[in-house]
Amino acid sequence: MRVIERRSFWANVKEDHVSISRLLVVDDDDEMRDMMTEYLRKHGFMALGAASLAEIEAAMSAGRIDLILLDVMLGCESGLEICAALRRDQDVPIIMVSALSADHQRMAGYEVGADDYIAKPFNPDLLLARVRAVLARAGRSASLAYRRRTRTFRFNGWRYDAKRNEVLSPDGYQVALSRRETALLQAFLANPHIPLTREEIAAALDVTGDGDHNDEAHGRAIDVLVGRLRSKIETAPKEPQMLRTERGVGYVFAADVTSEDA
Repeated sequence: MRVIERRSFWANVKEDHVSISRLLVVDDDDEMRDMMTEYLRKHGFMALGAASLAEIEAAMSAGRIDLILLDVMLGCESGLEICAALRRDQDVPIIMVSALSADHQRMAGYEVGADDYIAKPFNPDLLLARVRAVLARAGRSASLAYRRRTRTFRFNGWRYDAKRNEVLSPDGYQVALSRRETALLQAFLANPHIPLTREEIAAALDVTGDGDHNDEAHGRAIDVLVGRLRSKIETAPKEPQMLRTERGVGYVFAADVTSEDA
């Protein structure tokens, strides 16, 4: 699979102030693709079509894309692999669309970076609602995401360089964090000394993106993620001083945080 040129979605948004969102519908079924693009156009979007990775690359090179609706099965190409490649180099929101609707198939989509997952056949009004919700969520986080990527944060002797995506310990050692661990750290750095519920943390991370998750399983996933982050930034993970449990609420980042332009 070809490497797609690294480009910041939010930088494109900042440079190109338009009111009509540009959507890319990716499906190798001509009838389905045409139906979706026509429906989205009738509801105020500029909808373009694509049927392969090559056509996705061409569309993204030709102009700004605000959201991609990506079919999981594209003939001999895998929508999951395409999503993973896009997510490595792009910030554009992605909604997976598939006839495969089992829980493990949905989770496969989320694991490669999809923002939402819609099962076929679907109600067109549901598709429209999901598109608007993902665009709204992305829009609300745009300015914060931009600030996070251009600032350096310091806390308890630690340093997080958002531009380089580097975490340095007080001793100067670089600590490797996964994508989700990094996102969790960013959420806490943006809200120091503020107790956050598991639901608020999940919303900030967009753990599942569809709002249909099981609350109990979702809460356990947050607990596991917090435990992993503690193991990397706490001197004594079982007796955390920074990432503390707030009984009856969730978690609180109990450290002063300063930031500066990177």
